[in-house]
Amino acid sequence: MRAMVLEQQREPMILRDRAVPQPGPGEVQLRVLACGVCRTDLHVVDGDLHKPSLPLIPGHQIVGCVTALGTGVTRWRVGQRIGVPWLGGSCGHCGFCRARHENLCDNATYTGYQHDGGFAEFAVAREDFCFPIPEGFSDVQAAPLLCAGLIGYRAYRMAVEVGAIEEKFALGLYGFGAAAHILIQLARHEGRRVCAFTRAGDRAAQRFASSLGAEWAGSSGQSPPMPLDAAIIFAPAGELVPAALRAVRKGGRVVCAGIHMSEIPAFSYDLLWGERSICSVANLTRRDGEEFLPLAAALPIVTEVRTYALEQANQALDDLRAGRFTGAAVVVP
Repeated sequence: MRAMVLEQQREPMILRDRAVPQPGPGEVQLRVLACGVCRTDLHVVDGDLHKPSLPLIPGHQIVGCVTALGTGVTRWRVGQRIGVPWLGGSCGHCGFCRARHENLCDNATYTGYQHDGGFAEFAVAREDFCFPIPEGFSDVQAAPLLCAGLIGYRAYRMAVEVGAIEEKFALGLYGFGAAAHILIQLARHEGRRVCAFTRAGDRAAQRFASSLGAEWAGSSGQSPPMPLDAAIIFAPAGELVPAALRAVRKGGRVVCAGIHMSEIPAFSYDLLWGERSICSVANLTRRDGEEFLPLAAALPIVTEVRTYALEQANQALDDLRAGRFTGAAVVVP
């Protein structure tokens, strides 16, 4: 099979001919139909996340068709369309796993990081860490839901827990990329007011956010027109943490939704005082997928995607790095 292989971090992936992976016990083999391109893939390639299992096939938002079953697999059948997320497995017996917080398991493994992902024609995955893809989504539209959507949903739940002070909850989204363009559709459906923060001068992203229902869209250095009840930071820029704290009201919450962030600068305690809080999102749980994917289909969420051929995966990452598109990127083998 053809696969884009990362042989050395901070170097481009290389198109290689690889043997088709065979499913082990409890695993399924998939013919990859589409694989979303995530900023986490960028962090793996750029060396922000350390110790990937090299050589490695990145990609962890996989939509695929089941082509073979390992021994003991009962959940899926050949020909079924399923999705593979970032969380590829956990130990199943530690305290976190028993409490359904397998995203915090110290022995968790991750798709496209510890084991090969979806920038290839075939992949394998644990049967118990896959999700059914709802009907109504095309392969490329479904792919961004498997990480951008799930992480956004998890962050959103944490954000809205604080409740609203005024009549309508006001939410700030810092970094208007794949996750934010999915999440804003859920927030607007639930009647939230949304402010979108983009890179300075990124008029295209600001227009895109406004078209999806943002009440205000501006650069991350600007102040929103109203105090925010909560803010979610998707951009990996630590300087946005004090900026978001300035924007949220007393008792508000800042949720850091990325897996990697640059160093957070020192800030005055006055920004945190008033019972403001900061929390992070670590990976995702299967419960997130079980809740969000049917919800996304019911609304329905509409993803805007730019597609790339498999051999263009490096270009997709470079375009993501430079912010050259709105919405999400998807590789199609």
